[in-house]
Amino acid sequence: MATSAPQADRGDPDAATIVWSDRFLEYSWTPEHPMKPARLRYTMALAYALGLLDGIEILEPGPADTGELLRVHTADYIEAVRRAVPGVEQPDPPHGLGSADNPIFPRMHEASSVIVGGTLAAARAIAGGTARRAVSIGGGMHHAMPGRAAGFCVYNDVAVAISWLLDHGFDRIAYIDVDVHHGDGVQHAFYRDPRVLTLSIHQHPATLWPNTGWPEETGSGPGDGTAINLPLLPGTRDPQWLRAFHAVVPGAVAAFRPQVIVSQCGVDTHREDPLADLELGVEGQVAAFAAMRDLADRYADGRWLAVGGGGYGLVRVVPRAWTHLLALALNRPVDPATPIPQDWIDLVQTERPRISPPRTMGDGVDIAFQRWDGPGGTAETGDARTDRAQRAVDTAVLATRRACFGPLGLDSEDPRD
Repeated sequence: MATSAPQADRGDPDAATIVWSDRFLEYSWTPEHPMKPARLRYTMALAYALGLLDGIEILEPGPADTGELLRVHTADYIEAVRRAVPGVEQPDPPHGLGSADNPIFPRMHEASSVIVGGTLAAARAIAGGTARRAVSIGGGMHHAMPGRAAGFCVYNDVAVAISWLLDHGFDRIAYIDVDVHHGDGVQHAFYRDPRVLTLSIHQHPATLWPNTGWPEETGSGPGDGTAINLPLLPGTRDPQWLRAFHAVVPGAVAAFRPQVIVSQCGVDTHREDPLADLELGVEGQVAAFAAMRDLADRYADGRWLAVGGGGYGLVRVVPRAWTHLLALALNRPVDPATPIPQDWIDLVQTERPRISPPRTMGDGVDIAFQRWDGPGGTAETGDARTDRAQRAVDTAVLATRRACFGPLGLDSEDPRD
């Protein structure tokens, strides 16, 4: 069982830290690359325009040092990133540096180290008791491997921060990844570690890179049973996604009893995202964020570290979704019907005139869902599309529960677990 973890200030259960640095914007690939730093800048501009950050002291991080990077990455890989020089794209370059996904950009090591420093600053705020909740939207580079860049990720800030937490008073950490892509790099880092429960809800690996994250990937050796993967088919909408999440994640977290929850909050699950095929709206994404925050409140004494991740709708999707994330961490929730301030609309129309900006903080999506109630327990609605989608989700839920609930001491067939 868990040992006692460091205690945050119990006088303020909503104490939160927002980690931000303009240096996050230096993590900038080529002009044609889909991951553009403007998505971060627009998020912070929207949060300020709505007044969410009024009176909030922003924590500005420094770069992670080599010793912290070595928690996860190999020395030769770090040196390769330091020495990387922009040049000709290669199909399979050394360490993944110089591929189409990971083109080399100037001062790559320095920019990537600041991303890691941001997530470490959030971890230190929680461990030190100055915050229960901490958010760094610049983080979430969950694909980076020990010796290789992958999927737009150079250094794995999340894995570094989890490793640091393990060395500073925590021995049960739940990592929940809601990015549309499997959280493969973080799973790899802790696949044999029973102290870290990794849960990833993602588009089915048969249909999307990195083609990992099957239910049968459950951990190995002493970590057997501490990796949970819930793959969902293309076209999954908010009610089905939330049904699946609540059929697997809360039960697993309750059984594991973490001392802190770390959330990768990628928003490329949105129906407008250009790189994937799930069909969530902003409301569904916010419901997922709120559920993870509530799990932290219930099982981890409120300790919640949230980072960004994927998301390539840089005007219409990412700024709204991650502004809601900041709002939830600060306990200043925003109604999805809230109009977006005209100053922000003017900013993005000036810089991105070809993109029609959103006018409210939500998409008007109905996120009501039926909770999973066991194999074959849900009656069909009579709507063919809804029933097909529900059957597909329930098949995924059962496959995941049957693969991983046993080692957690749970009954895969019992909806009470």
